[in-house]
Amino acid sequence: MDSELKSLALKTGTTILGIVCKDGIVMAGDRRITAGQTLITHKDYEKVYPINSYLVYAGCGSATEAQKVSKILAAELKLKGLKSRSRPTVQQAAGLLSNIQAVESAFILAGVDENGEVSLYEVTAGFLTKIKDYTASVGSGLMYVLGLLERQYKKDMTVKEGVELAKEAIKSSTQRDIGSGNGMDIYAITKDGIKKVVDMEIKPDYGD
Repeated sequence: MDSELKSLALKTGTTILGIVCKDGIVMAGDRRITAGQTLITHKDYEKVYPINSYLVYAGCGSATEAQKVSKILAAELKLKGLKSRSRPTVQQAAGLLSNIQAVESAFILAGVDENGEVSLYEVTAGFLTKIKDYTASVGSGLMYVLGLLERQYKKDMTVKEGVELAKEAIKSSTQRDIGSGNGMDIYAITKDGIKKVVDMEIKPDYGD
């Protein structure tokens, strides 16, 4: 990781990730938002969510910027669809995402095309990459999950196995990364569409 990516990772308190499986894509994220990684400002913010019927989006970095970018992308996709009279592909959507100016954020986008093909893309500093195995973007949780993903990822793993790996990855980051925590959301993207498979809130349990 070069110095620019290291600097961005330190600013982007979050864990988001995507995993390519033989029968689909798994995307996951935690729910914590911090102010300067010293104050937890929100404990229930979903960072991974569908932006339409066939695309799942995740952002790390500035929560405001990431939310704004998702709305711009959704609008641009509708406009492109109206102009072309056809549904934009996942690749075209990722290209549009890479062209939206974002200074303090990075993004992951996954989806399923009309022919049933699924794909996963990452956008960091405007640079677009098609992911063939897995990514944890440049969120602050990256350092805590990348080794786990590298050791446990298998090229032929199923979506079911990918969901379990995503759970363990989010658990790993929330145990050590102060910018990640409070819950997790996990989506499965397959030829059959988008399905939310994990919706978990983590609460402290205080005794009397």
